[in-house]
Amino acid sequence: MNLKFWEKKKEKKKKSASREWLDAIVFAVIAATIIRGLFIEAYTIPTGSMERSLLVGDFLFVSKMSYGARTPITPVAFPFAHHTMPILNTKAYWDGIQLPYYRLPGFGKIERNDVVVFNYPMDADEPLNRPIDKRENYIKRCLGIAGDTLSIVDTQVFINGKPGDLPEMSQTQYYVKTDGTDFNPMALKDIEADVERVTNDEYVITMPKAEIEKIKAFSNVKMVTPVIAEKNTFEQQVFPSDGKLNWNQDNFGPIIVPKQGWTVTLDSLSLPVYKRAIELYEGNKLEVNGNDILINGVKTNTYTFKMNYYWMMGDNRHNSLDSRYWGFVPEDHIVGKALFVWMSWNDNGSFLSKIRWNRLLMGIH
Repeated sequence: MNLKFWEKKKEKKKKSASREWLDAIVFAVIAATIIRGLFIEAYTIPTGSMERSLLVGDFLFVSKMSYGARTPITPVAFPFAHHTMPILNTKAYWDGIQLPYYRLPGFGKIERNDVVVFNYPMDADEPLNRPIDKRENYIKRCLGIAGDTLSIVDTQVFINGKPGDLPEMSQTQYYVKTDGTDFNPMALKDIEADVERVTNDEYVITMPKAEIEKIKAFSNVKMVTPVIAEKNTFEQQVFPSDGKLNWNQDNFGPIIVPKQGWTVTLDSLSLPVYKRAIELYEGNKLEVNGNDILINGVKTNTYTFKMNYYWMMGDNRHNSLDSRYWGFVPEDHIVGKALFVWMSWNDNGSFLSKIRWNRLLMGIH
């Protein structure tokens, strides 16, 4: 028998309007953070390194589930800000707590020619020193996966000795000589090309391979030849910036992309290539004393990699800051796979033509 039957049931206190709004906002922030972190996130193309496959002003959806979502490494951060607070221009995170790298199961693995979003490895360096998941987001095409042998010969990428697939809209530079007559601006509008005039009769034109015959068909064009850096010509900016290798952006390698469990022999030629991965990405102390190589104080001439790595390049081969300049992308830097363009905005278009209607909901290949 209930002896307190005479007590009136307490009425549930109704939330105030402000409290309901606060609860709704907190729920929305938590839900959006989970969706962005584990499922899908929107990105934009800020530079021309992927043209003409992806254009400046393309807005993409990137799947975190394709390769498995990476759990937060820097958990204390301001919602929806990546690494810098808008307006304030201060850090949007606190790196006092760093969690170990872990990736949830995904639908598959990175394959050659996937268009991949990843954290820019060079943001680990001074003066930024950003944590892995707070490094700048980059988007490139994966040309080499872990274990591949990659080389570039006269701009052609070779994977394991075979020519790599060339994306349909990838482009490079060509030297064009004319008879001195100007190009018809209206005719050039029908060609996917960026034209830069060098002298009265010389041009450098950046365009996909498919557009070459259109340029050659102009009556004022006398010669069209690809712009290619000579073999065995050292380019200081090219990874790993070692004069003994004589590599440049158009003639590079061969190089083996590190694979988890692969053991490399370290010598004067291989050490410059793999030193950054061994030391920075895998957290070892590497020293060179004369002819001796010491890893964590132990003399050795080999190293076994703990992670898989990838080789990323832009489709705009002569206007892309990619693996040719900073080396491998570690697997813990991978963010997700680019799926499709949901919006494309052209800042240079007229008011009515700023939206590129033909690119809306375009799949990325």
